Amino acid sequence: MDAKAHNGERRHTTIKVWPPTQNTRQMLVERMKTNLSAPTVFTQKYGSITIGEAAKHAKRIEESAYTMANQHYEREPDGDGTSAVQLYASECSKAMLEVLKGGSVTKEKELATSEVSPTLSEASFDISKGQRAFVEEDEALVLLSPLKEPGNFYTKICFSNRSFGHGAARVAGPILASIKKQLKEVDLSDFVAGRSEAEALDVMKIFSEALEGSSLRYLNISDNALGEKGVRAFSALLQSQTCLEELYLMNDGISQEAAHAVCELVSSTKNLRILHFHNNMTGDEGALAIADILKRSPLLEDFRCSSTRVGTEGGIALTEALAQCVNLKKLDIRDNMYSVDAGIKLSETLYSHKLLSEIYLSYLNLEDEGTIAIANALKESAPLLSILDMAGNDITAEAAPSLSACIARKKSLVKLNLSENDLKDEGAIQISKALEEHHELKEVDISQNSLRRAGSRAIAQALVPLPAFKLLNINGNFISDEGIDELTTIFKEFPSKLGPLDENDPEGEDFDNNEDEDEDNGQEELEAKLKNLEVN
Repeated sequence: MDAKAHNGERRHTTIKVWPPTQNTRQMLVERMKTNLSAPTVFTQKYGSITIGEAAKHAKRIEESAYTMANQHYEREPDGDGTSAVQLYASECSKAMLEVLKGGSVTKEKELATSEVSPTLSEASFDISKGQRAFVEEDEALVLLSPLKEPGNFYTKICFSNRSFGHGAARVAGPILASIKKQLKEVDLSDFVAGRSEAEALDVMKIFSEALEGSSLRYLNISDNALGEKGVRAFSALLQSQTCLEELYLMNDGISQEAAHAVCELVSSTKNLRILHFHNNMTGDEGALAIADILKRSPLLEDFRCSSTRVGTEGGIALTEALAQCVNLKKLDIRDNMYSVDAGIKLSETLYSHKLLSEIYLSYLNLEDEGTIAIANALKESAPLLSILDMAGNDITAEAAPSLSACIARKKSLVKLNLSENDLKDEGAIQISKALEEHHELKEVDISQNSLRRAGSRAIAQALVPLPAFKLLNINGNFISDEGIDELTTIFKEFPSKLGPLDENDPEGEDFDNNEDEDEDNGQEELEAKLKNLEVN
């Protein structure tokens, strides 16, 4: 903006970057406290000090540097404050180094025999701590100043939880470009929150072009409402990556168009081990594009495509592609609309996944038929399975024999979630037989399964003796008052292992009106029928 001077001529008014806001000053204090006490390049060389001492030194250093920089600024009031900011950052860095050299807990001589410790190559720069905040140009100059230090060894950067505007991005761009060759991990999740679409896209493009040509193993651009425009704003960065091992695109508004853009731009996936697409609006068409990525990711170990609106067609495409990912250890596709057909197709794929340790299949509309097929497949594969989640799939007692046979073989099982199904007592009693001798089992969730007294008692009695067991969630069932008392007695010595029962309905909403016989007699008869049930 132009302003009129006393002589009538217009003069240009510059944007002042000094003084820094109180929030910026406090963030710098916190950053220095971390740098003085946590593992960094300099603490590896000179040693660290305690957190308490670090806090005192950080506050003193900041106040001294601020005073010096402010005096400098007052001597040149017509400047924009850039030189004051540079002095402020420089004095802080110099004073921190002096503190470490003079009063560290770990002595410098411990590293005298090594020029560079291996841990130096893992130095991390993280500004994500604290409350979410906008970052403008003046704050960026201070916050990012450590990245400009000659000879720094930062290989990991995290800008998450800080919203960058145009000015801050223009500061960050050249800095990132200067260190991109040493970077291995970049987290840009949630870094344009609250910005207009136009500004956010510009910021993404600036960061993308600055990091183009880097050789990253980890990239996280989640929580940025990307859509196709946002994905393409990162084109330069994505297309230049040839060594990516981890890619996170969660909660990014990834539509089918955006998914196709990701498939197009992320062309080199030969080293990809982790791929997460959680909470997007991908749909079946988008799932077809993701399936193409899976087909060229032979080393994939961890795939998450949960809450992505994928139906039967997309589910089948993904499961067929996963057949080629024989190194898969963790699969999370919950909260989609796969249906029975996609569940059966998934079961065919699971036979080849011998390394699988965690599988999350809740809310997929699998029903009994899909559940039986998957349980039969897992029974013959995944010997090290530690987490099995099949909640909310309309599973009844019909699928219980197959589920039980599968669970009985999984001696490494740590967590089992069968909540929000319809197993009832008959299914629960069969499941309970399968839980015996599971010495690593810690958590079981069988809430909201229309259980009554007999089923809940069988589950409780099976779990209490297990040495590692910590929590049973059996809430939201139809257990009588007497049954609740019985559960309390069973867990008498371990009350913390029994979850809350505040949503239990002792009236039993699924009771038929013509079934008024005494509950205990009916349940005892059921238990007797299943008492000698064998789990194979």
